[in-house]
Amino acid sequence: MQVTYWLEHAWLGTHVEPGVALTAADGRITEVRTAVPEPPPGATVLRGLTLPGLANAHSHAFHRALRGTVQVGTGTFWTWRELMYSVAYHLTPDSYFELARAVYGEMALAGITCVGEFHYLHHQLDGTPYADPNAMGRALIAAAAEAGIRITLLDTAYLHGGLARGGYQPLEGAQRRFGDGTADRWHARWSQLDDGDLGDHARIGAALHSVRAFSDRDGYKLFAEWTRDTPTHIHLSEQPGENEACLAFHGRTPARLLADSGFWGPHTTAVHATHLTGEDISLLGRAGSTVCMCPTTERDLADGIGPAPQLRRAGSPLSLGSDSHAVIDILEEARALELDERLRSRTRGHWTAAQLLRAATEDGHACLGWADAGRLEAGALADFTTVALDSVRTAGPHPRLAAETAVFAASAADIRHTVVAGRQIVRDGAHQLIDDVPGALAAAIAAVVRGTTG
Repeated sequence: MQVTYWLEHAWLGTHVEPGVALTAADGRITEVRTAVPEPPPGATVLRGLTLPGLANAHSHAFHRALRGTVQVGTGTFWTWRELMYSVAYHLTPDSYFELARAVYGEMALAGITCVGEFHYLHHQLDGTPYADPNAMGRALIAAAAEAGIRITLLDTAYLHGGLARGGYQPLEGAQRRFGDGTADRWHARWSQLDDGDLGDHARIGAALHSVRAFSDRDGYKLFAEWTRDTPTHIHLSEQPGENEACLAFHGRTPARLLADSGFWGPHTTAVHATHLTGEDISLLGRAGSTVCMCPTTERDLADGIGPAPQLRRAGSPLSLGSDSHAVIDILEEARALELDERLRSRTRGHWTAAQLLRAATEDGHACLGWADAGRLEAGALADFTTVALDSVRTAGPHPRLAAETAVFAASAADIRHTVVAGRQIVRDGAHQLIDDVPGALAAAIAAVVRGTTG
């Protein structure tokens, strides 16, 4: 089926172009014509600024149930983690499907066309596998299909409960759901995921949770060999405590420990990377590893501001994620890279709007294994989203400044349309596959809360 969209304004990677006719067939862009002042007959009109679809490169879907709850009172990452475990403890494949479906619906409404789901909630409450050992992962893949977005399932190896100065700790409580026992058992289960029946919207990636949850004795080198041609992510140096424990036990930083095992490469992504040494930054940059920054979560949990400008200069592409879903707004994540750095450095202009949009689109998709997405050009996947230019946040500036307006003023609330594989998933701010996304979120979260309160 062929469909033509007329884009009032379009971001073509370097500039805003008015009057663009984009044709899609079989899920891909087949033609992009500029200087089309009026909609062609039969074209679907998208008014505003159309961008390539936004990529959410780091998500934990079940964390969405914590929004609001964890903003009460004080605490640290470690106290937040205990609340997170209470949610993780009670989810089933069915309830996780309902929650994830609603969360991915929220993402579509925010202009996100692809999510990287960092998935470690694998097993039953006591750690024993379900009859289908990948029941939870398949629930997430099915949820993304129903919400109309693409997913890379970053199936995660999580074997230990933490790392202290004296060594690795056992899995306890809700963590027992996360573990496969050994790296070999993780690999056996992970290998069953890509069974050829995923659907065109899904791809399988891999992840190590962190150096706190997977050790060199478990087999960093072996894991690197298994995943050499696979998008592979890891939480890295999110907390100073992680670095301190790793230095005390291994005598090396987490980044160096992994580098010594041949882990880093262009297919790997370090998530957070908040507390890095200069050597760590060089290691990641020389390897061409992407770094996924999650500024809204990092500030929500008081984690700190990562060295994003230094990483970019060292050679690491940047991507963006909403992580714990304190908010789901990739435009906010993009501008936070610049604004957080302004606060730290007390200078402006670290990134252009074009650079931030690349992190939010093309580089985000690439680190999830969708190198054929994130651009409005012939041959790319027909995934794009339109930002309103007439809302109270975006009205006023000249259209030639629409990219700057989108990055520095617009929010998820200004997303007017979202198209995935040429099909309109969001039209005029309304999800076309889920009748009531707020209602679905409320019902799914209420079911989780009932479980945590008995």
